Amino acid sequence: MKVGRLHLYLLDSNDIANHPAHRGITSELYGGGPELRLQQELILGIGGWRLLDAMDLRPDVCHLNEGHAALAILERARSCMEQSNVSFDAALAATRAGNVFTTHTAVAAGFDRFAPVLIKQYLENYANTSLHINLHQLLALGRANSSDDLEPFNMANLAMRGCAHVNGVSRLHGEVSRRIFLPLFPRWPAAEVPIDHITNGVHSPSWDSSGADTLWTDYCGKDRWLGALQTVGERIRSVPDSALWRCRIADRRSLIEYARRRLAAQLAASGSSAEEIDNVKRLFNPQALTLGFARRFATYKRPDLLLRDPERLARLLKNSERPVQLILAGKAHPADIPGQTMIQEWVQFVRRYDIRPHAIFLSDYDMSMTAQLVAGVDVWVNTPRRPWEACGTSGMKVLVNGGLNLSELDGWWAEAYAPTLGWALGDGGEHGEDPGVDAAEAGQLYDLLESQIIPEFYSRDENNLPKAWVSRVRESMASLTPVYSANRSVREYTERCYLPAAASYRSRAQNKAALGAQIRDWRRTLDHGWPTLRFGRVTIDTRGDRHYFDVEVDLGSLTRSSVSVELYADALNEVIPFRQEMDYHEDRGSDRGWLSYSTNVPAIRAADDYTARIIPKHPNAYVPLEAPLVLWQR
Repeated sequence: MKVGRLHLYLLDSNDIANHPAHRGITSELYGGGPELRLQQELILGIGGWRLLDAMDLRPDVCHLNEGHAALAILERARSCMEQSNVSFDAALAATRAGNVFTTHTAVAAGFDRFAPVLIKQYLENYANTSLHINLHQLLALGRANSSDDLEPFNMANLAMRGCAHVNGVSRLHGEVSRRIFLPLFPRWPAAEVPIDHITNGVHSPSWDSSGADTLWTDYCGKDRWLGALQTVGERIRSVPDSALWRCRIADRRSLIEYARRRLAAQLAASGSSAEEIDNVKRLFNPQALTLGFARRFATYKRPDLLLRDPERLARLLKNSERPVQLILAGKAHPADIPGQTMIQEWVQFVRRYDIRPHAIFLSDYDMSMTAQLVAGVDVWVNTPRRPWEACGTSGMKVLVNGGLNLSELDGWWAEAYAPTLGWALGDGGEHGEDPGVDAAEAGQLYDLLESQIIPEFYSRDENNLPKAWVSRVRESMASLTPVYSANRSVREYTERCYLPAAASYRSRAQNKAALGAQIRDWRRTLDHGWPTLRFGRVTIDTRGDRHYFDVEVDLGSLTRSSVSVELYADALNEVIPFRQEMDYHEDRGSDRGWLSYSTNVPAIRAADDYTARIIPKHPNAYVPLEAPLVLWQR
């Protein structure tokens, strides 16, 4: 397919030349069991890289979006083995520098795992004949504990071990991911697990309404989304209240007209009477506060939180002086019975005679419906259980149209929220599946609507303008739309991942992957010599306003160039831990073979906060991603 100026290659097994049992492998995303899932990921990962080879495409950077395509790591290494005549380990060291892994999963159980017997069935011959490694070595790439023969093969672990750049999709998700992958980095602090974050962004031109597009064009220019967006925010702040509010009214009216047509079609398809279908034309008020809630219905998203107290919600919706209307949409996974049940509860609620004029549920949720909803709603409601929403881009899509967010402090909203921009649920803590917390946050949700959101929307000046509301809309558009856009996220990926990955890969792959082979040998030397490391005497002396540390180290069979001796302290007020490499002193070595290292730090913290450690060192390696070894002084 041609998508804009790019080509999208779609892998389809439904070809008459294929065995009948294989033709349906790519027929649907969800369905079947683990075996079908593995077959799909074999096609995506190994088949996908072979497709590039067949078209003579040689990308420097391979970006794995979640672990589903992680088998491309193996095929890319196999291709390097063939081209450079090196071992699998050397090829993996060379190619991993050009691999980027973005994880989207906020719970460890969400990663694809396969039983060892399935990996043996489908990949043992590939490992033996193509990669020249045995099944145990292959399985070790996907396990936290390589010696546990019962541990499943985890595709996310393979992605971690085959990529040089790893990121989550929001700041909070980066923190969560570091905790999830901590078992791959034993004895390393969670803060140093090598996972960064690049918060998602949405393609604003795909989601703005025609009215919003005109507004942005008038004040920011037609090419506003093509640059770095430095001036977009300030320009949109100059839009008059009246112009912003006219745009919001028009978008709300357009949404209501769409919702009426869609609901009428639903009722006609279900055999409703002509009178009932005709009544749909009078549903909803283009001047009323409109809430939107649309997403995949899953228990962790808590789509029933707003329905926790149906009578209170009904009173809120039916208030004749300050009416509120609610548009809901969504789907549940075919196997998610609890999710389907929550949809049924909402459908039953909106079918109540006294509720239908104020709330509707639109079926067959799709991208076109999303575009209508994010353009017209006044408030986008999002109620996930923190921290299980990795990012949650649906709320970003309303920004360009002047919609506001009422969301749990999770995903992107945890970093974007400010009191002038929208409303926040929760206390910013993690409470698991505590039903008491769910009840409390449901109460908070109603309180925010009743005491803040609804009054602000209906507080009007002499020109019938909700000045405070419009001010909040303007600031949300100006502050958040540029930041949570594809412009910013693609720029971050390019500058922080793609360009460094491309340069590093070229360096490692040149001269028949010579640097890759060197890094392989460095790692093997570390693995062999690490058990011989030990700490000796440690001396701490506080003089004046500084702490002075002297440490004796026996490096065993390792050389000084292969390791670094550091002084370490956990983060205090800083975002990251304190790390400082210690200096080697050749003249202080003892006759027993001990090497002497020293450093000093300001005495602003207790000396006991600091400890020495030894970690791997190589000028061209990613530590601890490629060498998760560490020895602590205590």
